Formats: sequence, structure tokens, C-alpha cells
Amino acid sequence: MTKTLIVYYSHSGNTEKVAEMIRQKSNGTLLKIEPENPYPQNYNAVVEQAKKGIQAGIRPTLKTMPDNIEIYDTIFIGSPNWWNTIAPPIATFLMENDLSGKTVVPFYTHGGGGSGNIERDIAKLCPQSKMQAGLSINGSSCSNAQVSTWLSKVDIAK
Repeated sequence: MTKTLIVYYSHSGNTEKVAEMIRQKSNGTLLKIEPENPYPQNYNAVVEQAKKGIQAGIRPTLKTMPDNIEIYDTIFIGSPNWWNTIAPPIATFLMENDLSGKTVVPFYTHGGGGSGNIERDIAKLCPQSKMQAGLSINGSSCSNAQVSTWLSKVDIAK
């Protein structure tokens, strides 16, 4: 029996909804990634800060990290699509945790921007992991049916 961890960063709540759907269907453990210094709530302010941070390669310090990542076999990685890549808190998580030998399953929400370079960027940060096909989902229209269908395709459903 494999142990599953669902790691996610969510600014607007869309990625969190998908993470919860995955948890319900996989019996995994949720881990919400939060930066020590939260992003602003104002949409324009967070867009500007995220753009500058991504361009500068900033990796924010995190408030939350897993205690025992070695016990998990499968790690779902959830992020909003920010400027065609993962949110910087997720990049920090991936850089600070060795996921070698683990199955990594990305999922990402967007407002119409699709997948961008997210799967490629996650794969670069976990080169010794087995990557599964990701789920790109419009955050405002995600459904349990979409998540269930995807989990069946990647053979992770309970």
C-alpha cells in the first residue's frame, strides 16, 4: 500500500479545492505550503509581486514543510499557473525536499493560461522522480468528475 502526500500552494483557493478533491479520492495527506511572508490579497499586487519574484528567481522561506517526506511514495504537487510556471513557494518546496525515487504527480489551476511550462519546471526540480501526467484545470470550473477521470488515467484513485 502506498502512502500519498498532496502538497499544494493556493492563493485564491482554486488549487486548494482541487487538492481536497484529490485527498478524498486518494486517501492522501494534505500539506498546504505557505510562505512566511504571505502574498498580498489584491489581485494586481500579487500579479506584480509574483512576476517580479519569478523573474528574479526568488524562493520564499516557507512556514510549512513536511516532517517525514521519506514515508511517502507518491507526491502530488499543486500550484496555480503564475507566469507559465509554478508559484515560487512550490519551487522552494521542491528545491528543499529530495523526491528521488518517488512518483510525482503535478496538478495546476489557471484562469485560461493552461499548463505553460509547469510540468517541465517541476521535472527539472525533481530529476530523479517518476513523473506522471499532470492535470491542468481551469480553477473556476473544476469538478470532481474531471479529477476522478484524471486520477483513473494516472492509476492513483483508491
